[in-house]
Amino acid sequence: MCCRSIGSIALLMFVFGCSLSDDSPAISVFTSSFDFSQSQDDWIGDFTGLPSNDFDSTLYELKFEYTDLPSSLGARKSIMMSGNNHSHDLFMFMKRKISGLIPNTAYNLVFEVELASNTREGSVGAGGSPGSIYLKAGASDIEPIKVIYYNQFVLNIDKGLQNKSGSNAITLGDISIPSSAPDYVLITRSNASSSSGQPFIAHTNSDGELWLFIGTDSGFEGTTTVFYTKVNIVFSTAD
Repeated sequence: MCCRSIGSIALLMFVFGCSLSDDSPAISVFTSSFDFSQSQDDWIGDFTGLPSNDFDSTLYELKFEYTDLPSSLGARKSIMMSGNNHSHDLFMFMKRKISGLIPNTAYNLVFEVELASNTREGSVGAGGSPGSIYLKAGASDIEPIKVIYYNQFVLNIDKGLQNKSGSNAITLGDISIPSSAPDYVLITRSNASSSSGQPFIAHTNSDGELWLFIGTDSGFEGTTTVFYTKVNIVFSTAD
């Protein structure tokens, strides 16, 4: 669902330190909101950071499903992604194309992602703690797809490495929950409140399109399962 929002302008001015005056250019604001309790809404999933030459989908236990949340969180739908990170570098992501933006234009993007996690802070594991699982959000003028590079499935755009942002993605933080929390807890991550405090900028293609993607970048050598419940994005540009 997409809409224009006056409230989003206030959010953007707060995040990016903007102000409006008589000689300021007009600010164009566009918002996209996805509530996965209602539908999958055309988001599709994929996985990178895996060996391509001896790839075994059974070994990595890769799953992308539109399914129920854990029962402790209520009876509603979500997008579930799961994988066993034998490669020490698994990236589990979902993507969707957005149209209707201004062609060939730079946009500031504010992401807000709600998901259910059972990754507890302070725990330990092989290759890195479960707390070394980082949530990333990004956008590109081309579709993010996996390609083969030196016998590895890698992403064709720059997402950065684990906790580091890339030119096409920003790290929103880790997905850890308090050690005393129950099995799964709903958490929210946003670059409006990330430690980097940086806006994320993406450029639309000539058709006014962007490909959005959300995913977890993991150094933890074990199974990670997350349930995405909501994604909200605010796009802002000066014209």
